[in-house]
Amino acid sequence: MQTNRLGRTTVDVTQLAFGGGPLGGLFAPLDDETAAGALAAAWDGGIRYYDTSPHYGIGHSERRIGEFLRRHPRDSFTLSTKVGRLLVPQEPAGRMDPAGFHVPATHRRVRDFTRDGIRRSVEDSLERMGLDRIDVLYLHDAEQFFDDALRDGYPALAELRSEGVVGAIGAGMYDTAMLTTLVRETDVDVVMQSGRYTLLDHSALDTFLPACEERGVSVIAASIFNSGLLAVPRPGEGAYFDYEAATPDVLERANRIADVCEAHGVTLPQAAMAFPLRHPVVAGIAVGMRTAGEARRNLESFAADVPARVWTDLRAAGLIR
Repeated sequence: MQTNRLGRTTVDVTQLAFGGGPLGGLFAPLDDETAAGALAAAWDGGIRYYDTSPHYGIGHSERRIGEFLRRHPRDSFTLSTKVGRLLVPQEPAGRMDPAGFHVPATHRRVRDFTRDGIRRSVEDSLERMGLDRIDVLYLHDAEQFFDDALRDGYPALAELRSEGVVGAIGAGMYDTAMLTTLVRETDVDVVMQSGRYTLLDHSALDTFLPACEERGVSVIAASIFNSGLLAVPRPGEGAYFDYEAATPDVLERANRIADVCEAHGVTLPQAAMAFPLRHPVVAGIAVGMRTAGEARRNLESFAADVPARVWTDLRAAGLIR
């Protein structure tokens, strides 16, 4: 699988990354054996970039990814995790995690973008994963704490990079305006942007992607299926778009895109995976994977050849910019 370098660093990533959210039990319970099967299938298919976070299942995703990656030479893969939430132990008393992950509430999340909080988060993550280093470190979901993240969080990441503790730094967020500010005002290497550069949402083209191109910052495009709407060949009633029920207008547009794809022998998921990678600053896409079968389907879609005529016809129909 093709690899790309992040910004001006020496960190390389495969164009398809394993998104670790589902391994934390996102939306549905997940056992260790199934999680291990998903990771193994992704590895067998050539994926060498694995992304996780303490937030995902209050540590379950990090633990599972660490257990798998420890079986492989450390220089054979790229690992990213995130900071901004410390996990503080608490008694679950039968309660489940209130953040949408189907795991016992053994810990609570405490938002912390201070230097000390970020360093503690890195130490905790390394201990959970049982690994000696992190390749890419992101400020995570900092929208409501952006001033803190910019003032305190970014300098802490830059310090860790200068010490060689991590190889590349950046942020993982939805808000493209805030990310544009981060790119223009700091020296980040990479940004993981969720959901704003997809077949259905091109808003990242307004200011964010041009700023990244100007500053030499790489992008990992996440949430490329927009909560599942683009993950099936023909989305129907009950499909979700950006974590909410898709409106009739969005459904109609998705199916018009599917019409063009089918006319050229490709599927909607195949086009959804190929689309972000056409932009020169996008180094890779991160896709959440829960089972071995899901990983194999994603790999198959990723490997599909999407003819140039698809993009020409989509632009002619006013469906992409």
